[in-house]
Amino acid sequence: MRYVVLDTETTGMPVTDGHRVIEIGCVELEGRRLTGRHFHVYLQPDREVDEGAIAVHGITNEFLVGKPRFKDVADEFFEFIKGAELIIHNAAFDVGFINNEFALLGQSDRSDVNEYCTVLDTLLMARERHPGQRNSLDALCKRYDVDNSGRDLHGALLDAEILADVYLAMTGGQTNLSLAGEGSDNDGTGRQQASPIRRLAAERVRTRVIRAGEDELAAHAARLAVIEKSAGAPALWVQMESGES
Repeated sequence: MRYVVLDTETTGMPVTDGHRVIEIGCVELEGRRLTGRHFHVYLQPDREVDEGAIAVHGITNEFLVGKPRFKDVADEFFEFIKGAELIIHNAAFDVGFINNEFALLGQSDRSDVNEYCTVLDTLLMARERHPGQRNSLDALCKRYDVDNSGRDLHGALLDAEILADVYLAMTGGQTNLSLAGEGSDNDGTGRQQASPIRRLAAERVRTRVIRAGEDELAAHAARLAVIEKSAGAPALWVQMESGES
């Protein structure tokens, strides 16, 4: 059986308010191992991303400028998932958005994922196994000892790989993914190495630039004015920026 673990990020929710998909991440499993095949894309949604959504995934409107639209990747994405069993956490959310994207293109033959894929919802599975407990992806990672250390922000591709680990743990299999046909993925000392996807996510966290907001910039400028008035001269870093020192 071919499995595709899938996750999306969106401009917000719900889909009925016109929100769109802005990131799709999928990893392929065969024989309970990663095949090395994955699908990942950021998308231009032709609408603004909600501030609340940006706080969750960190994908800004500026970042999405120039990215492809769903129509540009629809055929490739369809071929990647067609015939697979999709493993999704809270499947109703992602499937609803995917169906909507195909429907907006007028592709009625693709606007119901259940017609060409089977869907396994790990959230429903977790609720059955752990009733009354928190069953978010982060909670399941903690419960099953799955590494989610690079998940400071949600990201579709990283979350898909983490969910693959969680799924394997929940179904009684290995919890450390490696590529099919390879031996243990370690550095020769027995320590498990991070996958390329996890390494990419960690690099994203290290290089992420958090810019000050308008209120923060205004407060900073006010503080500099207080320093200048008290000292009788601009702060040293202001002088350096202006070339005065």
